[in-house]
Amino acid sequence: MSNESNLKGRPFGWLIFGIRDADRQIVGSQYRVNRADLDSLKHEIAIKSSGGLTFREIYELMLPEGRVVLFQIPAAPLGIPTAWDGHFYGRNGSSIVALSLQEIEQIRSQVMKKDWSADICHSATVHDLEPDAIIKARTEYKKKFPRLADEVDSWDDLAFLNKARVTVQGEITNAALILLGKPEAEHFIQPVVAKMSWILKDKDNIEQDYDHFGPPFILNSELLFSKLRNLKYRYMPDNSLFPIEVNQYDAYVIREALHNCIAHQDYEKQGRINIVEKPDELIFTNLGSFIPQSIAAVIERDSPPEYYRNRFLAEAMVNLNMIDTIGSGIKRMFFTQKRRFFPLPDYDLSDPNKVQVRIIGKILDENYTRMLINHTDLDLSTVILLDKVQKRERIKPEEVKRLRSQRLIEGKYPVIYVAAQIAALTGDKTAYIKNRAFDKEFYKSMVIKFLQQYKSADRQEIDNLLISKLSDTLDETQKRKKINNLLFEMSKKDGTIVNMGSSKRPKWVLT
Repeated sequence: MSNESNLKGRPFGWLIFGIRDADRQIVGSQYRVNRADLDSLKHEIAIKSSGGLTFREIYELMLPEGRVVLFQIPAAPLGIPTAWDGHFYGRNGSSIVALSLQEIEQIRSQVMKKDWSADICHSATVHDLEPDAIIKARTEYKKKFPRLADEVDSWDDLAFLNKARVTVQGEITNAALILLGKPEAEHFIQPVVAKMSWILKDKDNIEQDYDHFGPPFILNSELLFSKLRNLKYRYMPDNSLFPIEVNQYDAYVIREALHNCIAHQDYEKQGRINIVEKPDELIFTNLGSFIPQSIAAVIERDSPPEYYRNRFLAEAMVNLNMIDTIGSGIKRMFFTQKRRFFPLPDYDLSDPNKVQVRIIGKILDENYTRMLINHTDLDLSTVILLDKVQKRERIKPEEVKRLRSQRLIEGKYPVIYVAAQIAALTGDKTAYIKNRAFDKEFYKSMVIKFLQQYKSADRQEIDNLLISKLSDTLDETQKRKKINNLLFEMSKKDGTIVNMGSSKRPKWVLT
């Protein structure tokens, strides 16, 4: 499980006792019911596993259906497959098998792999670098290190590039060619592709325009940035006659997303960095796995990750003021969107060989936005959960419990929405009422009043009567099922109505 978690880019795997495999029903487990015996497993496992690896945590849940024990197994460290008693194991479906040689090498290569961006192009010289790009690099270096501003002007180009760690002892690196190289110098890095593509699409996802940009990226990333339309967006805060006017996108967030693509692209995959512009969103895509493995790991971590795909390139970009100190830029993007009261960045990591980031340039849920305006003290982890709620993404039961304890959400899991007190505070009571389900008796009384006036009703008439009154958080199928249950209860339990037609063509009347 440790090795498989590493290979699948997951931070950990789970071994669970007390749940039946076939149907996932809780059946309970009596394994080591004494907690001390259970905890002693950590030491027992560490003795025989390589590097003393053991369970990260052992959770014991006492549920009404039975006891469940969950063992959290950390992924094998980067570059080091996990061995048990000297042997490497993996899984094939439900079977334990020997880890294949290819899989062992795949894990080992995570650290052993050379940093392509630091490789020297021996046939390239400083004359293959764009002079304007070097001038731009000097300007940004001074911004990054203002105490050295006076000295920088006295350095020749090679001395500057060495100190900025773009070159190595005067030798031109792949990183130097990507960031500062002349367009015609791109042949030095072939067959590697160093290209950024901007694609404009309309609301129907039909391509309207495009452009491609190669080296020098330090200049051409600015040209690509200028292609993006950043319209004014207006929204009305509570108790104000004057709208707040902001740009659709924050310049820092766009540049950080774009420069992250440059810094973390797997150039040896010979693909392009893509920036797709749609009417209300920007989508940034680069090739290569997301090395931190999860956004949660990046947001929660207080220190940079231990491993980078293009460490030399990333450090050069830090020195040239293109990205923040390594590891902090993504977190700052989230804080920036939170301060602007906009949706947070969406990271799609479903493809292990690609990272996709979506920046939304409009308000999705006015309740969410107004709530951030009125509750600026909410911590980022809470806002991340609320952002998922507004995007109708499912969150974990324990996360629902956390939000509910703060009275930030309401509704029956998994259909949850902004709580009544927030809606009342922000003044968006109509949206709350549309999302909130009325009391069941309200719907029953509507049916009875209809039948009192019109004597009978078929199913279509009942649907027309009730569907618009049901919660907007339900889809059409869920609404019709709710009406089914209501009619069943009124006829079989309450005895207030009866079906005088057939099951396929019902005709409801009062009893």
